[in-house]
Amino acid sequence: MSLDPLQALQAANRAPPRPADADRTLLIAGATGPLGSEIVRRLSGTHRFARTRVLAAEPMRDGLRGVESVRVPAGAPLRDWPPAAADVAVVAFDPPRLRNGRERALWAPDPSQLGELAAWLRRCGVRTLAVVQPHDQGRLPEALKHGLADAGEHALAALDFECVLLLRSARRPAGAPRLGALHRLAAWMLSVARFMVPATERPVRAARVAELLDVALALAPPGVHVAAPEVVWAAAQGDAHAVAARWLLGRAGGDPVPARDAWKAV
Repeated sequence: MSLDPLQALQAANRAPPRPADADRTLLIAGATGPLGSEIVRRLSGTHRFARTRVLAAEPMRDGLRGVESVRVPAGAPLRDWPPAAADVAVVAFDPPRLRNGRERALWAPDPSQLGELAAWLRRCGVRTLAVVQPHDQGRLPEALKHGLADAGEHALAALDFECVLLLRSARRPAGAPRLGALHRLAAWMLSVARFMVPATERPVRAARVAELLDVALALAPPGVHVAAPEVVWAAAQGDAHAVAARWLLGRAGGDPVPARDAWKAV
């Protein structure tokens, strides 16, 4: 069967199908540190959003194609910030790397600002909100791994978002401050405890967290969905799409799995 050259030219010039969210704007708060940088790289590189905006505290020159900075008055209360139009927002808590001059210009949120930040994002028109909330490995109480942990997270559920995603990813312990000889000896003796942390409670690479976030934004149905550390860890070990589908949509061919129990299906 011969191929009509005219049909081949028409097919080549035909615009590819666009994703459902290709006309939407993504806003990222906390595009700093290894995690924030990986989220920007991953989500802006998928071309699923018409534009990607990052919050900045200082003037900066936009370097990535399709990514623009939005300067906010960092010293002013969040309730006084002017709105920045967006449809989907991601909040990542990762301190900037001081050796990176670009990251010093970006705005990095503090976990205590989550409630106020979410309210501001809602005023910006955001309907889908994803929060990557790191915690010290092995220290998050079992009851809080699969539900809302503090007043800031409870405030998210009270706001009129269509979809809220909370990803709990363990972080490595911070460097110990300078201590005296006896304190250093005690810290050394207690350091054996770090080997008692289960594998599912240990940090995973930022690239795998960003991958799970990307898939979750595409799959998540309306509602509040919490990914316990076990879900994030499982996604880092294998197929992030399959893990996210079990977490957000339930077992294939079975009853849906509630968000608080999704880690058991992994």
